[in-house]
Amino acid sequence: MAHVLAVANQKGGVAKTTSVSSLGAALSELGRRVLLVDLDPQACLTFSLGLDPDTLELSVHDVLLGRLSAGIVITKTPDGMDLLPATIELAGCEAVLLSRTGREHALRLALAEVIDTYDFVLIDCPPSLGVLTINGLTAADEVIVPLQCETLSHRGVGQLLDTVHDVQRLTNPRLGVRGVLPTLFDGRTAHCRAVLSDVSARYDIAVLAPPIARSVRFAEAPGTGRSILSTARRSKGAEAYRAHARVIAEVRGEAAAHAGSAGIAVEPTRIGAATTTGGPS
Repeated sequence: MAHVLAVANQKGGVAKTTSVSSLGAALSELGRRVLLVDLDPQACLTFSLGLDPDTLELSVHDVLLGRLSAGIVITKTPDGMDLLPATIELAGCEAVLLSRTGREHALRLALAEVIDTYDFVLIDCPPSLGVLTINGLTAADEVIVPLQCETLSHRGVGQLLDTVHDVQRLTNPRLGVRGVLPTLFDGRTAHCRAVLSDVSARYDIAVLAPPIARSVRFAEAPGTGRSILSTARRSKGAEAYRAHARVIAEVRGEAAAHAGSAGIAVEPTRIGAATTTGGPS
């Protein structure tokens, strides 16, 4: 059965979509079978991977409403991952789901038929704490929180964690928080380092290493319909996402199964004191 990761933060512009596409491509490079799910009505993930949301006839909208099975809608991408794409129709899906019993479980139930086909499923949640994000968290085993390293960005982390706790209590008791993923990071500034230190202390949450450095390469990649792992293979950003993918694949995908049976706790890599003080060069 696939390990399901939701990438969520109600603030926009913190590299959720970039993180999903880049982690997905990196896991695919490692030979893992990967499905990406675009839960954002803006369909940025769908566009970033070479599909035109304006011309798609089938999307995750149809799947969530039970009109089509996920297997019919899933499509291949040039970077090796499969994609459950989105269109603007998804904006109206939330209102329809609100009137349905068990609305929080729509995505989890829809993925049930394909979950055994993949090693990993990565969900790109929208920048909100509405029904679509709740669906992503309810379907997930873990959540990753991309965090732009500035003061206003980390104010919403507490709200998201409150939502995660509600989901753990009401719809998905197995949901874990993998940690905060620092994005748009500039290690030369004291402010970036201070924000990471404050988040870790304030919320008692892991800060995942290495941070993702700010780079124009991330802005350039979506225009080609490929991830940064294809457009700038040796950039610092691509290598950082590869490092995270290796930890996810090896620790959570393989070693965790053995550790669980032996009663060993497996923790994600964290940024230690030395890293948060100095940052990347």
